[in-house]
Amino acid sequence: MIILSGGTGTPKLLRGLRRFVMDDELTVIVNTAEDITISGGLVCPDIDTVLYLFAGILDEDRWWGIRGDTFHTHNAMKDAGATELLAIGDRDRATHLLRTALISGGMSLTGATRDIAARFGISARILPMSDGHVETIIRTPDGDVHFQDFWVGNRGEAEVLGVLQRGADEPGEEVLDAIEHEDTVVIGPSNPISSIGPILSMRGVREALRDKRVIAVSPMIGSAPVSGPAGKLLRAMGFEVSSGGVAQCYDDILDVLVIDERDTIVPSGGFEVVAADTLMDTREKSESLARFILHLLR
Repeated sequence: MIILSGGTGTPKLLRGLRRFVMDDELTVIVNTAEDITISGGLVCPDIDTVLYLFAGILDEDRWWGIRGDTFHTHNAMKDAGATELLAIGDRDRATHLLRTALISGGMSLTGATRDIAARFGISARILPMSDGHVETIIRTPDGDVHFQDFWVGNRGEAEVLGVLQRGADEPGEEVLDAIEHEDTVVIGPSNPISSIGPILSMRGVREALRDKRVIAVSPMIGSAPVSGPAGKLLRAMGFEVSSGGVAQCYDDILDVLVIDERDTIVPSGGFEVVAADTLMDTREKSESLARFILHLLR
């Protein structure tokens, strides 16, 4: 089973899927366009959230970082006047430094992710969308900024004029092969512009998905996202701020769209629309939505 994932909404769905599907039957293709180097360590926020989820150490209150982590190094850097954009925990930082060392030693990001997953005892297959460097760039009236500068540094407050992807467009070394060997792909409820969009922009990925049954879960309820800047980014890219806009992002590959049962804006098109409770604010709700999606797969 393949899931396309960003860093918050989809891991909540993965939390539920793990109740019914063995980890070694799950392949997660993860966005890397929000990756950034901080103090010499390559931070892959979305990959790390998925890794920590499967390792059982994810901080599920924040949906990033390691539960109970300390921040001694981050605070020491701050005291020394070297302010870091992201507040990185000490154990989390070890992951970033290990990743950086593995890549410096000649591994691809795919290989480094596999190595780290094995060290955590993870049997799920976690694949970076690309082994090359990719950046999501937010175009604002004050200039172009990296997604992390927009979302963390600016707290998403800047006006968004557009969204660009810069860098590699070659998919990770195992991505297309993984898709080829599955009949159905689930697009999780992550941001369709900055999380799923970069995955779909990799060369050959959309084409490969057109031959599959694609089920997408909308991250929108009505005209607002469950979390994050999806609404602002959809609007900037000319899409309707609703589940209909999400469907527009996936229009050439979409077979089934799962919207929230509270949503009164029901999109239409060449795809089936089904409704469920998509607000996964508890483990039980994650499991309920996962069970619903598995029913669709059958």
